[in-house]
Amino acid sequence: MAAPKKAAEGPLVGAVVQGTDCSRFLVFNSKTAELLTHYQVELTQEFPKEGWVEQDPKEILQSVYECIEKTCEKLDKLNIDIANIKAIGVSNQRETTIVWDKLTGEPLYNAVVWLDLRTQATVENLSKKIPGNNNFVKSKTGLPLSTYFSAVKLRWILDNVRKVQKAVEDGRALFGTMDSWLIWSLTGGVNGGVHCTDVTNASRTMLFNIHSLEWDKELCEFFEIPMEILPKVWSSSEIYGQMKTGSLEGVPISGCLGDQSAALIGQMCFQEGQAKNTYGTGCFLLCNTGRHCVFSEHGLLTTVAYKLGRDKPVIYALEGSVAIAGAAVHWLKDNLGILETSEEIEILAKEVGTSYGCYFIPAFSGLYAPYWEPSARGIICGLTQFTNKCHIAFAALEAICFQTREILDAMIRDCGIPFNHLQVDGKMTNNKILMQLQADILHIPIVKPCIIETTALGVAMAAGAAEGVGVWSLEPENLSAIVMERFEPQIKATESEIRYATWKRAVMRSMGWVTTQSPESGGPSIFSSLPLGIFIVSSMIMLIGARYISGIP
Repeated sequence: MAAPKKAAEGPLVGAVVQGTDCSRFLVFNSKTAELLTHYQVELTQEFPKEGWVEQDPKEILQSVYECIEKTCEKLDKLNIDIANIKAIGVSNQRETTIVWDKLTGEPLYNAVVWLDLRTQATVENLSKKIPGNNNFVKSKTGLPLSTYFSAVKLRWILDNVRKVQKAVEDGRALFGTMDSWLIWSLTGGVNGGVHCTDVTNASRTMLFNIHSLEWDKELCEFFEIPMEILPKVWSSSEIYGQMKTGSLEGVPISGCLGDQSAALIGQMCFQEGQAKNTYGTGCFLLCNTGRHCVFSEHGLLTTVAYKLGRDKPVIYALEGSVAIAGAAVHWLKDNLGILETSEEIEILAKEVGTSYGCYFIPAFSGLYAPYWEPSARGIICGLTQFTNKCHIAFAALEAICFQTREILDAMIRDCGIPFNHLQVDGKMTNNKILMQLQADILHIPIVKPCIIETTALGVAMAAGAAEGVGVWSLEPENLSAIVMERFEPQIKATESEIRYATWKRAVMRSMGWVTTQSPESGGPSIFSSLPLGIFIVSSMIMLIGARYISGIP
């Protein structure tokens, strides 16, 4: 006789976390914030040309369905009734851009990923149209004109993909970031799917006015984006629709947050001045600035942190974005083959305990905050005959920490208040060498929650707290206390400053490696990088001279 299903204490809330590398579905107890179970599916990325990064929207959607069903199976094995799941939240990689056909439900092009660089020429052409004394794009959006954000990706798609152009002409095209694609599909797709996004994701498109909290007509005209293809903008916590298929059919989807905003909530950063740093594919440091926008003078972004209900106030944040963090570890594994697994980097780094003067600048997609320098490219410098793969592994971890230091310094200058500790989360925080390095390089304590799934927790909280669901209280006295692990600095501040100064010198050397010619305009000439051209020409002259001197005909 089968064991009777038991209801976990308190209602349950599910969280879809759709990232660059994988999709996950996690289930939490809304009364204790305990993670009951989860399932994860790894994703592929496509690199059709240099600087291009794409993903298959259908593969991503299928991975989400699989995660939900497998998690429900795991709950069944735990004798937990899935009927106790009262709400679902969706958190996602931000800026990644999708256009699909609302009549067939088919994507009209691959998703153009946030890391993609193909739009550099588009950015440069658009920047010439902005008056020098009136950067209305940044004043309305809080964002610099960059390949990073959705508007320029969408502009490129509209300029270059005939299927999309035809669908727009026929009134069939819908645009969205990953949250919009997932929610539209999960709530029925072609059969009444809800085309929506939340304020946090909308604020990363460069089409959204972060003051009026609506799509901006002037911005859409500037980027030449038809407003009829844009999703409706909702708060981060309200019922958008119900699941229309699968084991959780009928369960409301009631939370939506960009992944970094979700992590800010999951870290309980509800007070002005509280900050967190997430270590994932990239690195993202957000600081809650309360109900008013703080515009950075040091290369940071002004963004919407969250709006937890239709009638609740909008909360803003300052953000420092690093393009390459965990992605550098994947590069060492997949491209150089010096790691068998991503986790092995901790073993290699521990073996030597130093980079031995080796510095790694992982500017594979240019440099994001605080430089916003698209001409930069990755370099490894300070090499000697003594350098081995362990030193390079250590330098890769140091690079993540140095980039965080640059952002934290910029944030302190903008806010005028020093941080006495830094809250961290993300999968990479399992690496104790990385966490100790971070404490040493910042020279402040690093505080890590024992539950590292803060992104999932944050969007589950938003979903559970939504009006009409009401199973998760966000009142301070009802929030579960988070157990923390702490890493204290173990080196002198002077040593930290010397290493940081050397890192800054290396960063300067990474800049100016590519010219304005972009991958989208065809293959670059051999002299598109001036240093490379000088090297080749000088090498040829030396070779000819050597042959002449030696008398070789």
